[in-house]
Amino acid sequence: MNSIGKCFAMFAFLLISGNALAAGDSLLVNADTLLKSGKAQEAYELLVPHQSERAGDQNYDYLLGVAALDSGKPNEAVFALERVLAVNPNHLQARAEIARAYFAAGETANSKREFETVQKQNPRGEVRVAIEKYLEAIEQARAGQRTTATGYLEAAVGSDSNVNSATASNQIAIPFFGGAIATLNATGVKLRDSFANVAGGLFVRHPFNPEWAAFGGASFNQRLNSTQTAFDTTGLDGNFGLNLLKGSDSYSIALQAQGFDLDYHSFRVAKGATAQWLHTLGSSSQFSAYVQYADLHYPGQDIRDAQRYVVGAAYARALVAESAPVVYVGAYAGEERERRAGVPYLGHKPYGLRAGGEMKINPKATLFGSVSAEWRRYNGPDPLFLVTRKDTQADLVMGIGYVPVKKWTITPSLSLTRNRSNVVISDYNRAIFSVSVRRDFN
Repeated sequence: MNSIGKCFAMFAFLLISGNALAAGDSLLVNADTLLKSGKAQEAYELLVPHQSERAGDQNYDYLLGVAALDSGKPNEAVFALERVLAVNPNHLQARAEIARAYFAAGETANSKREFETVQKQNPRGEVRVAIEKYLEAIEQARAGQRTTATGYLEAAVGSDSNVNSATASNQIAIPFFGGAIATLNATGVKLRDSFANVAGGLFVRHPFNPEWAAFGGASFNQRLNSTQTAFDTTGLDGNFGLNLLKGSDSYSIALQAQGFDLDYHSFRVAKGATAQWLHTLGSSSQFSAYVQYADLHYPGQDIRDAQRYVVGAAYARALVAESAPVVYVGAYAGEERERRAGVPYLGHKPYGLRAGGEMKINPKATLFGSVSAEWRRYNGPDPLFLVTRKDTQADLVMGIGYVPVKKWTITPSLSLTRNRSNVVISDYNRAIFSVSVRRDFN
């Protein structure tokens, strides 16, 4: 969910919750109840027939403005809220809502001016945080009109219970040899270690006009283990693409390249493309669908080369609460098709589900978490274990993002993985705990 959607949901709740109504005015009480229940269209339909006789009543005009705005009528909202401010220029809630209405109408300069006016009145903590997020969203919207560059640098330390994603068993039976017991090399058995990690990235977006833009970026990731240096990794990623904005829809297509090194030797090179459609549903939810293709090459292990295809979809929603919770769900399916004939056991079909979310603990800390599951079915029997491999992998990630000062984030996180497989050398569990410090640039 983007920051604009989060602000809509959170700000509407905070401001409506503070509205004072005239005692005994059933029309306004009923409309207020509908708004607090997220039924803006019903509140609008209840209020608008009374506009000719009630216009000029600041409580009525305020609720009509909020109902119009949250039911997708920002211009009507501006007219109603202007009447409130004409009667009471110090109506802080109406000024904040008209700022939101200006933003929804695309008048970012007016929106920024009104939000800054509210900000100067030193509103309570939750509203102040919401205003800051709105102003960030406005800057992002205005950035869409000019070439922008953003980047980040990140450093982390942590511990990993299984740096090589290996089985915990050092002796296994091999069916191809009649069940003979084999002792695995030490590097093929679960290894624990501590690590340090550095990462960074740079991303550029250049608009050609309000609808079309080009974008590109590059990032790197370097992990250094304390003792198990044979499993040090390096990742390099790059992408370049085009984006088209059409109303509530965003379409993008990008070429991608990735290099992954193990112990400073090239392990995998991937080249491909991704196409995505993103549709905004109202002010607080989004739906996306995507398709990906990647050509995978393993230098020195050409037998493992494959083509990977994935299609997927996701839904995200910002909920109405002071903690500004955001939740998402997604699903995908695909195929990793082996290039070499006669090795079907190296190709597989993945299917996956994901769900997660985040919520504010306080103005500086955000709790986040996700769960995912992936099922992999391979295309033929393994020549050593004489069964067609089937894996079920479950992942749990949780952490807290703490922002001590703007653009700096400290994140302690825990990641748990359990991969169940009918091929013993692929059956493992893993736990990673890390603390990272990130600096964003824009």
